[in-house]
Amino acid sequence: MKAFIAVLAYLKPYRFLGVLNVIFNALTAFFSIFSLMLLGPFLDILFKEEMPSLPAQDPTASWSDQWVTFFNRELIMYMQEHGRPAALFWVCGIMIGAFFFKNVFRYLALFVMAPVRNGIERDLRQAVFGQLMSLPLSYFSQERKGDLMSRLSSDVKELQWSVLRSVETLVRSPLTLIGSVGVMLYISPELTGFSFGLFLFVGLIIGQLGKVLRKNSAKAQASLGRILSQIEESIGGLRVIQAFGAEGFQRERFAEENSYYLNVSNRIQWRKDLSSPLTEFLGICVIAALLLYGGHLVFDGAFDASTFVMFILMFYNIIDPAKSFATALYDVQKGRAAADRLNQILKAPREIDEQPNALAISELKEAIEVKNIQFGYEKDQKVLDGVSFRLEKGKTIALVGVSGSGKSTIADLLPRFYEPQSGEILLDGEPLSAYRLQDLRALFGMVSQDAILFNDTIYNNIVFGLPNVSKEQVEAAAKIAFAHDFIMEQEEGYQTNIGDRGMKLSGGQRQRLTIARAVLRNPQVLILDEASSALDAESEQAVQKALDELMQERTALLIAHRLSTVQQADEILVMQEGKIVERGSPADLVAQNGVYAKLVALQRL
Repeated sequence: MKAFIAVLAYLKPYRFLGVLNVIFNALTAFFSIFSLMLLGPFLDILFKEEMPSLPAQDPTASWSDQWVTFFNRELIMYMQEHGRPAALFWVCGIMIGAFFFKNVFRYLALFVMAPVRNGIERDLRQAVFGQLMSLPLSYFSQERKGDLMSRLSSDVKELQWSVLRSVETLVRSPLTLIGSVGVMLYISPELTGFSFGLFLFVGLIIGQLGKVLRKNSAKAQASLGRILSQIEESIGGLRVIQAFGAEGFQRERFAEENSYYLNVSNRIQWRKDLSSPLTEFLGICVIAALLLYGGHLVFDGAFDASTFVMFILMFYNIIDPAKSFATALYDVQKGRAAADRLNQILKAPREIDEQPNALAISELKEAIEVKNIQFGYEKDQKVLDGVSFRLEKGKTIALVGVSGSGKSTIADLLPRFYEPQSGEILLDGEPLSAYRLQDLRALFGMVSQDAILFNDTIYNNIVFGLPNVSKEQVEAAAKIAFAHDFIMEQEEGYQTNIGDRGMKLSGGQRQRLTIARAVLRNPQVLILDEASSALDAESEQAVQKALDELMQERTALLIAHRLSTVQQADEILVMQEGKIVERGSPADLVAQNGVYAKLVALQRL
């Protein structure tokens, strides 16, 4: 329930519209009840043969009694002066006006709620997306991308549709219920008490269904997340699926989850559809019992027939709000499951936060020092074990070693994508946590093996994240990265859309765009993580040429399998099983005839 209440906090910016909605709903309820109250005088005009006498005003009576007396006096005086037909016309005219204003205010209540519902949906989606952008990379290694997409799309929509619509109903329906019950109590407290004793029994029956609905809703939303994950994985890996002839296997996996989602969704819909007819049927049963009990009260002279008919109409007037109320409670149960799933993201701990008085930084002045760090992605795992080195400004250090030795993990620790479990990393003598996170990350430019590009133009992919950049600066960066020529060969030049993940370009072209992006940032420290290892010889040569230009007079950390790409490094660190086992220049390491020498020998084969 806490998650649901937390979501309601998003109503705060829309308080004015919310107040208007309450006012319009109150007026809707007033005119709804007023129109039904006119039926009593209407029936009296039609069926009472004798002209009624004027009721006496009682100054000590309650305001409700005085209001009813005033209305009856005006009606009787009009009837005495103009006759029954004219009075009937007058009552019908007032009734039409009451129904007209009831529906006008009902529309206005819906009108002011539309921007509230849609605005909260936007705000909630923005909050969830903003939180995702701030969470550490470790969070995403534990979650399915498809499930996160499901939460951003279907869960947010479910919350808007189910919960916020229900909130409106839970505001509107009680106003009608309170007004109608007030009139019923005025007519007969005894009969009202009897009717609500029956209604309480009905409510207990309906309440049991809501508990089941919430459980099934949580199952359905989790299943939809798994479906979207399978879709995302299958589309991304379609080449492998088709190459291995695994289309049938993937179809069966998808069909199994899809069928499970169908079954759970059917159970949810059946129970939801049952709520309205069940409420109406039980309500009619209650009315039948009222007719039986109230009829005896009429026979005993407790009140006249027209008053009893008005009581029945008032009671029937609360059935529709009660049905809406019951449906809203179902929707709240269903929406709570979506709120819980969204709250898991919104309340996820940001493991990497700034200190309150974090330092600003714009350049590396001395060195980055890694001191005896231990790190693992899981608690009992050791990816790095006692790693220490010092990267001086303007120097280049290369990390080499077999896959899984921890090289890329070091690259992720420097910009604080992760925090070491022990040890520390110092930048100019201060721990990384002492600096503003955005300033710290702005010092680094990263080019990785996988060229991360977005479904946008070439220009926007190079500029990505940088404000106030001129066209000349973008072109200069592209020229340094040896990308300008192939960009100009595109149909729309820099404004060419490169498709999802840049798939309209070759591997070498994509990599050169990421280098141009790094050049434009003019970073203090370059991190090159296998930047050319996945390319063919011709593309690798072009990319390596661009990298050499990029590294001129910069501090750099190189990660490489191909030892030919690290020969210009000032120092090479050889890693094995999370530890630095050798360090030195290429010539010194070969002379040691250790791990590095074996790697050189293997690559010569």
